[in-house]
Amino acid sequence: MSVGILLSMAGGLGLFLMGMKLMSDGIEKAAGAKLRDILEIFTKNRFIGMIVGVIFTAIIQSSSACTVMVVSFVNSGLMSLYQAAGVIFGANIGTTVTSQLVSFNLSEAAPVFLLGGVLFTMFSKNETVKKLANIVAGFGVLFLGLSQMSGAMAGLKDVPQVISILSSLQSPLFAIVVGTVLTAIIQSSSVTVSIVLLMANQGLLDLNICMFIILGCNIGACTSALLASFAGKKDAKRAAMIHFLFNVIGTMIMYVILMIGMDQVLAIIHAVSGDNAGRCIANAHTLFKIFQVIILLPFSNGIVKLTYLLVPGEDKKVGYRASFQLKYIGEKAIFSPATAVVEAIKELERMASLASENLNRAMNALITLDEDDIREVYEVEKNIDFLNHAITNYLVKVNQLNLPVEDIKSISSLFHVVNDIERIGDHAENVVDCAVQRRESGVVFSPQAQSELGDILGMVNKIMQYSIEMFSKNTEEHMKDILRLEDAIDDKERRLQEAHVERLARNECTPEAGMLYSDIVSGLERVADHATNIAFSILDDEEQKNLKNVAKQL
Repeated sequence: MSVGILLSMAGGLGLFLMGMKLMSDGIEKAAGAKLRDILEIFTKNRFIGMIVGVIFTAIIQSSSACTVMVVSFVNSGLMSLYQAAGVIFGANIGTTVTSQLVSFNLSEAAPVFLLGGVLFTMFSKNETVKKLANIVAGFGVLFLGLSQMSGAMAGLKDVPQVISILSSLQSPLFAIVVGTVLTAIIQSSSVTVSIVLLMANQGLLDLNICMFIILGCNIGACTSALLASFAGKKDAKRAAMIHFLFNVIGTMIMYVILMIGMDQVLAIIHAVSGDNAGRCIANAHTLFKIFQVIILLPFSNGIVKLTYLLVPGEDKKVGYRASFQLKYIGEKAIFSPATAVVEAIKELERMASLASENLNRAMNALITLDEDDIREVYEVEKNIDFLNHAITNYLVKVNQLNLPVEDIKSISSLFHVVNDIERIGDHAENVVDCAVQRRESGVVFSPQAQSELGDILGMVNKIMQYSIEMFSKNTEEHMKDILRLEDAIDDKERRLQEAHVERLARNECTPEAGMLYSDIVSGLERVADHATNIAFSILDDEEQKNLKNVAKQL
């Protein structure tokens, strides 16, 4: 066999893989955040989840990326296994889009796509445009690689050794093994099917045996999700197992059908595709997947239950108030860059709620001097400090990944949010320190002072509620309410401080009580400022400037 032919094939394969990578990464970076939101929202229904899986995978050109993202969602508790099943089933159909594109052979237009993509990447200053240009360039590189591989394979027809090896590939089971191994190595069923398609076009592989290699490709495609799940929780392993079971069971069904009625199956494929071998392979890949989904989707709940038998036991549940543990962020690995920011936001929402609860607990301890509340405030504050360090470290790691454009913009704001929440936790600790001081010194707050503290606390609770909701849901629904509340709290703080000074002047309270009261009122006002910062974190710099101007007019 000519070394030149082998090198040409290897180079073509390298270009093909690079093109696939550029396209997939470009799409995930340009639209990954929006696609992720769709994936998270529209998966409550099993059938709709399947449709979303088809569309999602067809867009990003990778069932592995989709499945790994789903595994990450499940691992973080953001998606149930039953929701994941529908998406995974749909992803198996969506992955056939690549082979469909390859079958149309757009190699002649490849240089145009490549040149256009490179020019826009070089000269555009808009990051989104650059990502889209990478997609276009990837498309061009893919078909250049395809053209080179096709040319190299044409030369293989004149190599007797190759013809002898390929002609000996007669065993259906061995063909399945070949497809499985090749796909497991390459980590992409689309690439393996495309290679099979090219070889069929060149007459190097019989159409019958191609059918079985395709079945093997489906099994080999499970390796990415299985590997991603190893470091995850049991439900993450079960999600990857759903993908594996779907393909194994589907392959077994199709194997039996092909062994019994190969001629009938090929007749249907030829009726759809004509005599073009490449189109036959691409359509067979798609039709097999659609058939498998139709057959297995009604039994998806049963497949999910089977995963509980294959992956027995349960992970230790992390409760909402669990100390020194992360609930949504994976402990050992970041499965998917596209879900990393979502996991961080969920963990921050939990941290913010803990800080809010702790502030109210501290304010209650200030009045009641309850020993249990005082002790609990200090314990929860330690947990908030733990979350602060753990989430910050996680964000540092996430910031080093290739993230979607929208997530890149939000990372820096998340660092600030962590700090703001931690500061709210510190203010809760300051309040309980005042409670301890009051208990030890015998300081007494008048009923009026207690009422005033309750009033401003109620306003602070409201602005924190709005801010946490805005942050977690990424909505500006309460922004005007927050701006009004912030102004009202500032005004309230000024009036309370003035009233406090008047009481001191009238000798209606002691200096010790007055000092504690003043510190607490000031602290609550600063909590409101931190809450407003959290709400503002969802806005870009220009939007923040505009809102500050609006605030001046309110």
